[in-house]
Amino acid sequence: MSATPLFPNDFVFGAATSALQIEGSPLADGAGPSAWHTFCQEPGRIANGDKAEIACDHYHRFKSDIALMQSLGLEAYRFSIAWGRILPEGRGRINPKGIAYYQRLLEALDQAGIIPFVTLHHWDLPLALMERGGFVHPDSAHWFSDYAETVFRHLGDSVQHWCTFNEPWVMVHMGFMEGSHPPALIAPEKARLATHNILRAHGLGVQAFRATSRGKIGIVVNLEPKYPASDSPEDLEATRRSDAWMNRQFLDPLFLGVYPEELSSIFKSAGSQFPENDMKLISTPMDFLGINYYSRAVVRHAPQNALFGFESVHQAKSEHTAMGWEVFPQGLYDCLKATQNRYGDIPIYLTENGAAFEDSPVTKGRIFDPRRIHYLRTHLASAFKALEAGVPLKGYFAWSLLDNFEWTFGFAKRFGLIHVDYPTLTRTPKDSAYFYREVIETRGGAIGHDSEYPPIPEA
Repeated sequence: MSATPLFPNDFVFGAATSALQIEGSPLADGAGPSAWHTFCQEPGRIANGDKAEIACDHYHRFKSDIALMQSLGLEAYRFSIAWGRILPEGRGRINPKGIAYYQRLLEALDQAGIIPFVTLHHWDLPLALMERGGFVHPDSAHWFSDYAETVFRHLGDSVQHWCTFNEPWVMVHMGFMEGSHPPALIAPEKARLATHNILRAHGLGVQAFRATSRGKIGIVVNLEPKYPASDSPEDLEATRRSDAWMNRQFLDPLFLGVYPEELSSIFKSAGSQFPENDMKLISTPMDFLGINYYSRAVVRHAPQNALFGFESVHQAKSEHTAMGWEVFPQGLYDCLKATQNRYGDIPIYLTENGAAFEDSPVTKGRIFDPRRIHYLRTHLASAFKALEAGVPLKGYFAWSLLDNFEWTFGFAKRFGLIHVDYPTLTRTPKDSAYFYREVIETRGGAIGHDSEYPPIPEA
């Protein structure tokens, strides 16, 4: 590949985080607890008994973290707002100190010349709302839109790019099908209702944005392209169901105003049909789509799986990350093209892409992580291939800026461009951070050649 610039000048390079995973101080300055805060206190829920009370202490260290972003040349920073910092009970009373924290963060980003991309809800629903039923409750969509309107009113002048939800599929699947995330249920019909209410909440959030703010708004979905294990009719049908469940369950209502027909084979009881006005609300036009891509799935028919009728096939000969996910950069191109082909030319941001690996120890102030560099290199190349093929791709956000609290995995999995020594909270940029800095400096030219990555000067 040529070392000449690849990505256009208006293409945005950034990194992403989420509030619960990095902020720490979850109850500071009048914040209300999230469902995840209490979930972490339950024995056996989180690997090694880890908790997010401190996390990366970004709540107190955001200025020095922004200085690190500057040293990497980041053009944008995607982060989320903790709903409970703004509305401690999830609705009603506003917490001025929570708003002031995010105002200070946004001011620091503005001074650094870094564009904020703000996610309103990245899984950490206020506990008070979870105790009322969370997104199964019929009023939950209005809870969200009221919260969104509050945030837009107080922070809207400082933000031009908003995302309503992050990865609603994970919220539904892990929360209501596997029971591994709050509310920790195995209840398919509640999953169906939660999906619908989250999508309604998104639609109301977009409408609240149009009424109060200027800029652009979208949603972030995690997509996993599905490939059949064989050409048998059974495997092909299983692959369609798998794609409908994970990918089209959210995208079809958002862009086409209907749910995939294949869902009826999963949800056989009442609740598969919803009012026409709901579908019009859900498909309220938005400005961009955020896509999180990590891997693919190879799918086969699995009659032993009574609910879904499909399963993923482990690709033993492939490279895998520390999460057990196959490294498959071609899937990113396929995912982006398939989205464009089905839903049209809506602008797309790759809002998360990255990999957890077992990093080497800090050696003379350096962390050598060649596998992460290879992952980033090949996936950035795949993203550029999609851009050349006409996909309206507008930006790329590496996941993650920092090693962080990785939900039920606790601190055991490290995705960060920047290493965090959790006992001391010392930050050390990895070689992948230097690689990414060079990618940004060369508009992608560095993807095509190897370099030495000298330490980033102290800010």
